[in-house]
Amino acid sequence: MIVFSDRLRRRLSTVMAVAGIIIIFLAGLSGCARRDVASLADRQPELDLADFFAGASVAYGIFEDRFGNLRRQFRVNMVGTVEGNTLTLDEDFLYDDGERAKRVWVITRMDDDGGLRYEGTAADVSGTASGQISGNALNWEYDVVLNMSGRDVKVHFDDWIYRQDEDIAINRAYVSKFGIEIGSVTLVFLRGAAAAAVGPLNLESWPD
Repeated sequence: MIVFSDRLRRRLSTVMAVAGIIIIFLAGLSGCARRDVASLADRQPELDLADFFAGASVAYGIFEDRFGNLRRQFRVNMVGTVEGNTLTLDEDFLYDDGERAKRVWVITRMDDDGGLRYEGTAADVSGTASGQISGNALNWEYDVVLNMSGRDVKVHFDDWIYRQDEDIAINRAYVSKFGIEIGSVTLVFLRGAAAAAVGPLNLESWPD
């Protein structure tokens, strides 16, 4: 559940240019898929998106390039509202360079497949995010359209959330273009008592 800033878009544009040059060389690596989320069915505690994100929560995150170099840090205040099978998650971001951003997810739990499948939309998401919960994890995938150097570029997210306990979850998203990984995003979500102990976070300025 990540939003990109203009500065990060420029950095990703450079990375994707390099990825375009080496795509043929690395194409053989694209067959190395991650495990299916169904393999995590026995993991605990179970994740329910509406239950976890209802109310106020906060997150701390980083973006790394494909070589593992830290590029950006950010923090997020979130408010989740649940109506029936729909979770609306309002997210406000602050980056370490002072830039701010916003994203609103509308996430629906589908009635088929035992209510374990989810679909979501947001302003910068192309089409619909789609995925499934199993055990303590959600895996869903979606495309985000970024404006880079005056043109729209679509990148792909393979997004995983792992619930760790009552109030903590870890989010790991792998960003790719042409099937080549160009970076990754890692967040720690805090809700309930854990969020109340530190939040809401100051989004006016990055801490010294």
